[in-house]
Amino acid sequence: MADPDLSLLARRVAKGDVEAFGGIVRGTQGRLFRLAARLSGSASDAEDVLQEAYVKAFNALRDQRFDGRSSVQTWLYRIVSNAAIDATRRRRARPVSDTDELQPEADSSVDPDGRLALRELDEWLSELSVEQRTVLVLRAVEGFSTAETADILGCSEGAVEQRLIRARANLNKRRDET
Repeated sequence: MADPDLSLLARRVAKGDVEAFGGIVRGTQGRLFRLAARLSGSASDAEDVLQEAYVKAFNALRDQRFDGRSSVQTWLYRIVSNAAIDATRRRRARPVSDTDELQPEADSSVDPDGRLALRELDEWLSELSVEQRTVLVLRAVEGFSTAETADILGCSEGAVEQRLIRARANLNKRRDET
C-alpha cells in the first residue's frame, strides 16, 4: 500500500473532516511508534507518548495551527520527539526489561541472538542523554538528514552534529567497556 498523501489529509482535517485524521494515523503509526519507543525506552511509554502526540496533532490541525512550513511527516516527528523528550524528563529513563520489550509481540523473523542484540542496543541508548538519544535515533535509525533533524528538533544543524558526535563517543566508550 502506498503512503497516504499526508498534506491532503491534513488539509481535510483542517476543513473539518475528522475522519481524515484516521488516514494520517494509519499512514504514520508504525514509524512514529518505533521513534517513540526508542526515545522513551519502552513500548508502554511509547503508546502513551504517541497517543499524546496524536491528540496534539489533531487539535493543531483542527484549529488550523499547522502552518505547512515543514512537511506533515516532519511536523509529526517533531511532535512525537518533543512528547517523548518531555515524558523522559518527567521520569527517570529506565533500561528496558525482559517484560517490557520495545516490540509488543515477538517477531519470529528475528533470531534470538538478534533480539538479544536489539535489547542490548536499547539498554545502551537508554544510557544516553535524551538529546543525544533523540538525535542518534532520528539520524541513524530513521534516516533523516542533519537539516531535517534540526528542523524536527527546532535547533541548529551544528547542535545536531554536536549531539551526534557526543552520542557516538558515549556508545563507543560503552562498547569498549564491554
